[in-house]
Amino acid sequence: MPGASVFPGSPAARDALVLARRGARRRHDPWRHQGVLVEDERAADGRIVEVATVFLTGRECPWRCAMCDLWQHTIEDDTPRGALVRQLDDALRELRGRDRMPAQIKLYNAGSFFDPRAVPESDYAAMAEHMAGFDRVIVESHPALIGGRVASFRAALSTAADGARVPRLEVAMGLETAHPAALEALNKRFTLDRFAAAARRLHAAGVDLRVFLLVGVPFIPAAAQAHWTAASIAWAFACGASAVSLIPARDGNGTMEALAADGLFVSPTMSDLEAALEAALPRQDGRVFADLWDLRRFSSCDSCFQARRERLRAMNLEQRPLPRVECVRCGNGAA
Repeated sequence: MPGASVFPGSPAARDALVLARRGARRRHDPWRHQGVLVEDERAADGRIVEVATVFLTGRECPWRCAMCDLWQHTIEDDTPRGALVRQLDDALRELRGRDRMPAQIKLYNAGSFFDPRAVPESDYAAMAEHMAGFDRVIVESHPALIGGRVASFRAALSTAADGARVPRLEVAMGLETAHPAALEALNKRFTLDRFAAAARRLHAAGVDLRVFLLVGVPFIPAAAQAHWTAASIAWAFACGASAVSLIPARDGNGTMEALAADGLFVSPTMSDLEAALEAALPRQDGRVFADLWDLRRFSSCDSCFQARRERLRAMNLEQRPLPRVECVRCGNGAA
């Protein structure tokens, strides 16, 4: 990793740099969620299903990852007991106002669901009651927290179902990259072996795995990015993932700007995300999705952006490459 010596080598020093580079945190009400989004997604069985994402407000993650900006959507104090239940009350009320309820639901709290300071265990039963009727419940977690609390929440889902169909639990974990040195430098505080061990624990508990990977990983030279994206996808599926989400790395947290100034990070483009998804599809071992959130920031051409975004959305649903969008203005996709 050229130039890696300019970034602190010890985890404690990396923590300090990440915290020092942060800007101001917006104040969030721990009793209010930050939005509800409903999107189509291709399920493992090939069906296209509606998935609701509820952006919950809670305590920030205890890890200080170099690329993370999710702390901006969190609170500094422990999540109050009952707050997430209230947030779900409000979110589900919004969802019931639609023509039909989505089949699946994602509970994303901008941190780790199985961190007891972010999601109180005492709230598991009430939260699980709100999940009755959904086919699948998807939450996020750091690999280090995959243990007894996963089993406790799964048991709460089973109890709340009360003889009806129990929602399938799926846990999303951020691997980011299978490049060992880059993974360490990102300050994720786990190794590939520990990630694989957490994946095995999920499998043994009957819980599905979704993996988040970065496109445009800091510390990896541009010429090696495509290779390591492919290798990371392969590693995720070897760990038993049923789905992989490709997320373009973003600046905006202070640390990424510092890495860019030191030549350790180059912001990916929309073309990079398109190329990564094209190279990954089609697959027999699972689904690969391009994350479309805030996608416009990675585009340099307003003329073709919407068409290219729609192409990525269609590829997510169809799980196959589609012809590139040709643009007379920027030349994207032109022969």
